[in-house]
Amino acid sequence: MTQDQPLALPPVPAPYQLPFHYGALHNIGIDFLVDPVPVRALLAEHHPELAAADFDGRACVSLNYQLYFAQYPFGGGMTQEIEVNIVAHPEQAAHRLAALDYQQYARGFDQTKLLGIARIHVLCDNPLAIDAGRRLYAEPKYPGWFETVMPSLNGPADQQRWSITCKRAEPGAAGADGAGGIERSDHTLFSFEAELAGLAGEPVNNTPITGYGTDPRAGLLAGPMNVYQPYRHHFLEPGSEERVRLTVTDATAPVGRDLTALIGPAPAAGVWTYQSAPVAAHNRAYYLAAKG
Repeated sequence: MTQDQPLALPPVPAPYQLPFHYGALHNIGIDFLVDPVPVRALLAEHHPELAAADFDGRACVSLNYQLYFAQYPFGGGMTQEIEVNIVAHPEQAAHRLAALDYQQYARGFDQTKLLGIARIHVLCDNPLAIDAGRRLYAEPKYPGWFETVMPSLNGPADQQRWSITCKRAEPGAAGADGAGGIERSDHTLFSFEAELAGLAGEPVNNTPITGYGTDPRAGLLAGPMNVYQPYRHHFLEPGSEERVRLTVTDATAPVGRDLTALIGPAPAAGVWTYQSAPVAAHNRAYYLAAKG
């Protein structure tokens, strides 16, 4: 195929259909500005057609935790996952990008949407979502499970702490319906915490977010994700970095090895959050006067 011929769209294998609609989304991302040398080496291994974004001589590695609900004709499903991403762009499209610093990128100034997330690891607790991510978007997706603490309207009003622990899991055996599960292990891979109480934030219009995957046969593909309300971004100025802590518990696991090599002791540069608004509330009961 020559460059002037139109590209075919990637297939959408059954039983999936696109777009995939989220019923609710709770999301935290943490960005680290790091030495670009190991980032470029790992990116060349996983996504050879991508180049790492350059923010004043630093590359950006981003951890992205999602808790989301989706409604289907047969019912509903809940999914949790963590992406380990490198902010990158197609190497051949570098001439289309404006020179941006990290704060401009985080605020959504790149309206080409070429600055996207190159997925290096995606750990997920839902077998259906693992299969869909692999087949639709060429995500390097595999089982994991999570213990979490996050802000909630059903919790203390002043609680703004996010704590995410990612643990090892393996594919489970298929059940009577043919669907597989995951087998959880108590083995912790890594964790991170972010204490956002009292930390100034601002709404940012940074979507659609372009997610990059590399199909071994068809090559590079991009899948945009729209979020219909602004994210909230917290820039971590000097003195506030201690609010965020990444802990690699198993540095021998592939994800732990890459987190250690790419991030190491680098402080976080920014935190972005999104929590779906409630759609209903069941209110407090009250007593009715007894008859007579």
